[in-house]
Order: sequence, then structure tokens, then C-alpha cells
Amino acid sequence: MSAVASPLITAQSQLASAVEILGYDPGLHAMLAAPRREMNVAVPLRRDSGEIVLFRGYRVQHNISRGPGKGGLRYASSVDIDEVRALAMWMTWKCAVVDVPYGGAKGGVTIDPREYSSAELERVTRRYTSEIMPIIGPERDIMAPDIGTDEQTMAWVMDTYSVNQGYTIPAVTTGKPLPVGGSLGRATATGRGVVHATVAALADAGASLHEVRAAVQGFGKVGSHAARFLHDGGARVVAVSDEIGGIRADDGLDIPALMRHVADGGRLVDFPGGEHVSNTDLLALDVDVLIPAAVEGVLDETTAGTVKAHWVVEAANGPTTTEGDRVLAERGVVVVPDILANAGGVVVSYFEWVQANQAYWWTEDEIVERLAQRMQASYAAVATTARAQGLSLRDAALVIGVQRVAQAHQIRGLYP
Repeated sequence: MSAVASPLITAQSQLASAVEILGYDPGLHAMLAAPRREMNVAVPLRRDSGEIVLFRGYRVQHNISRGPGKGGLRYASSVDIDEVRALAMWMTWKCAVVDVPYGGAKGGVTIDPREYSSAELERVTRRYTSEIMPIIGPERDIMAPDIGTDEQTMAWVMDTYSVNQGYTIPAVTTGKPLPVGGSLGRATATGRGVVHATVAALADAGASLHEVRAAVQGFGKVGSHAARFLHDGGARVVAVSDEIGGIRADDGLDIPALMRHVADGGRLVDFPGGEHVSNTDLLALDVDVLIPAAVEGVLDETTAGTVKAHWVVEAANGPTTTEGDRVLAERGVVVVPDILANAGGVVVSYFEWVQANQAYWWTEDEIVERLAQRMQASYAAVATTARAQGLSLRDAALVIGVQRVAQAHQIRGLYP
């Protein structure tokens, strides 16, 4: 992977492309590019052994012109301020593309959660939350799970914030456990949305899930559910992988059995009924649909040149670099961009926030139906723009998202 293909460079390049298409002046471009607010905090931890260690934490609110900030909290050893800036920017456009009344935000702590106990992670979460408390809240900035965090993390954030305010405030986070204000359908929402986007892209070409072979890189909170919904919809999922490696079976993997195997503590690569495949080789398999659902930057100038799939549906944030995008376009690969394809999570997070504010909870059928409607309408708007202006789906999605945010800037005006 190219050393310069950082997530922030990719995000800035994508914005520049949209600004050029829209014809915006340099001043508006600068406002759209710059984060509105950033916070860099120290997060000390007293380990179970009594040892004191220090981590860095970040929260970036890229844009709040359309509503409060919205974005995940990531725990990973790779987290730095530029990665968080990029993820916050992508959240801004994502919220605008699916037309939910949020701006983009993101947070992270530079920690490998696998190396710490649950009690230690709770202390890290509560300290991080207390440090960034002045800039978060249900009307300011709402967190959700991301890589390395989960619904328990969100419960700790919600409790820490609520205790300091003196009453319970469920709407300060989304992706919480159901007993403390979580929403039905939230855990599977991103994966389900990825499949809605895949079905829509296939339909544009007159194809359906029953006709395609798919590979999914990443078998976590998003990729595992995407693989299951693909399998349930009739697609043949021939390969999946996690950070260790993957397995493939040309006749198709038994995804429900694989999910049970992993849930029971088994390693994905030890699942019987498939042969080993590396993460890099998975990207080059002879499949119809490739779903990168792991981390940023996996499809760069080199790996994009090996892709045989006709459709790449981005379940991860920023899995394709700018050069990778160019290579895929030259080879005729249809890329359904992350800010559209993986937006199901933020859509149902919005539903959870609405339910928490109303203290009235919807049924899972209602949530699944409303998610489908929002994803289908958003894909249709992007595809229509792409056809009308001769753009790629990525450029069309960015044009819609950036234009909606810019309109909010212009309508609200400049203060003072």
C-alpha cells in the first residue's frame, strides 16, 4: 500500500473532486474541508496490576451545519488524529447522502482493546467520556460503536454522561444494549444496508442476488451480517476473512454455521469446509461482488489491479484509495461508495436517537422497513445523479452530500 494513501488524503481528494464538479469557490471549499471542532485528550489508565499507562484520545466534529455531530468511537492501535479527521469528514457526507439531520463526527483512543481486560476498558471509556464531555450530548454530538468498541462501550459512555448530568440520557449514544435504550435492528443495520445497496446495484444491471458469487473481506460487526444477508438472499458467498486470514469454498460457505462457529469462540480460519485464503488474495478472487468490510485503504493502486469482481460494495469506511478508485474505474468495475453502501448503521442510529428522545420504541419490522425505504431511495437518488451527469457512483454520492452540506452553510450564513 502506498505510504501517502492515508485516509485523510483520500477524503480530501474526494472532497476536492466534488467541489470541482459543483464549481464551488476556494473559500467554501476551505470551510467544507476544515473540521469545525477538535479535541485531543490524555486518557490515563490504572491497570488491574496497579501500573499506570497513558493513551491519547480524540474527538473531531467535522461539520454540524445540518444538525448535531454523529459518529463512532474507535479503539485501535492505529488511531491518530488524521484518521479521525478523515472518518469524521466521511460521516458528514454520509449523513447528508441518506438525508438524516446530523453532521459528521468521529472519536478514537489509541489502544489495542484485545490487550486489556473488560474492567480496564471500562475505566478507559469512562475517563475518555469525562474528558470530552464538554462537547458531546444528545443535541451536540452522539457516539456509536466502531472498530474495537461495542454496545457495552456505549452503555458505559451513556452512564458516565448521565451520572454527571444527574439523570438518565439514553440519546447521548446509539448502538446501546436494548435494556438501556438501544434499538431493535441496530446491530445488523449496517450489514443489512450493504445488502440493500448491493441489490440495487445489481438491479441496475438486470441481475439479482441469486445469480452472483460474493467475497467479503472482514467478518466483524458489519461483514458477518452482510455475508449472512447475502447468503439468505440467495447469493453464493464463496470467501470471507478476518484480520488473521480467510477461508474459501467455490461451492459457497455455510454462513450461518460459520457465524455459530465464530460465536462459540472458534477461529474463522479453522472452520471446516473451506480452504485458506489470505486477505490480499481474497480481493483478487473470481467473484461477481467484492465487499471490503474491514479497514481503510485495502484497495490501492496495486490491489485494485487484481480485482476480478464487477461490483465492489464498500462496507468499510475508505477501503479504496484515490489511485485504487482510478484503477477500478479504468477496468470498468462499479464501486458502490462507502458513504452510501454502509450508511444503514447511521440510519438506524438516527432511528434509535429519535426513539430515545420520544421514549417510544418501534417494532423491528418497522425499523427494517424504514431502513429499506431510506437505503433504496438514497441509492436511487445517487444512481439518477450519476446517469444524468455522467459521474461515477462515488462522485454522484459526494456531489449530493457535499451540496446538501454547502446549502446548509449558505442558508445559515456566516457568523458574525
